[in-house]
Amino acid sequence: MKKHVFKILAKTNKMLLPSFTKKQLDISKASKIQLAIISWRAYVTINSLD
Repeated sequence: MKKHVFKILAKTNKMLLPSFTKKQLDISKASKIQLAIISWRAYVTINSLD
């Protein structure tokens, strides 16, 4: 059940949240909001793969 929820979240993140890799964002120059989005996407991705 948990994995299924994270897979749905990963799909919605992909549609709604911006991709900073495509924009070639430098992590050292990222704002706190951008860092929060990056960490949220990483958390969801890791939990959807387990």
